[in-house]
Amino acid sequence: MHHFKTSDLSAKQQYKFLTGSVIPRPIAWITSLNEPAGIINAAPFSFFSVASNQIPLLTVSILRSDGKAKDTAINIIDQEEAVVHIVSRDLTEAMNETSAPLASDESELDRTDLSLVDSSTVSVPGIKEALIRFETTLYQHIPIKDDAGKIVTDHFLLRVTDVHIDPSVYDPIKEYILPEELEPIARLSGNAYSEIGSIFSVIRPQN
Repeated sequence: MHHFKTSDLSAKQQYKFLTGSVIPRPIAWITSLNEPAGIINAAPFSFFSVASNQIPLLTVSILRSDGKAKDTAINIIDQEEAVVHIVSRDLTEAMNETSAPLASDESELDRTDLSLVDSSTVSVPGIKEALIRFETTLYQHIPIKDDAGKIVTDHFLLRVTDVHIDPSVYDPIKEYILPEELEPIARLSGNAYSEIGSIFSVIRPQN
């Protein structure tokens, strides 16, 4: 088995090993408001998960580039709001277009045919075509620093205020999300993504 000490690895090597091993990763497709420019930014992030259900919290980490915070991170810090969407297979190309590194006063949505829909609680609109979206407010911002004290990642806990679920992916009797209908995609490494594939069940032990 190959063995590596992380202290001997470059940042690029660490990124390759982590993102190539921790797979598949769900994608948080986030809309946020750049109020000074009067535009809505949209961008996907795959360092994304759930932090709690007692307090409905999502967690997303947004890596900095050369020490500079991404537009989405800046907007969330400034406005304390965002809408997080789940990416279905048919939205892959549109999602990818919004990953373009544009200037902060340009909207990534202009590269797509997507439309916006007003939110119920937050001021940031959502992407109408997404089958699931979460309106969120900022619960906690955790700046992650390297050994030299430089911020390298903006880590967010986002509190969900509203959940929007398309009827096509929801079983109202069992209150289940239907993954086969949702067809979520996940991030692997490099330019690779994956679909949900086969689904199987394993019964948890009771004691």
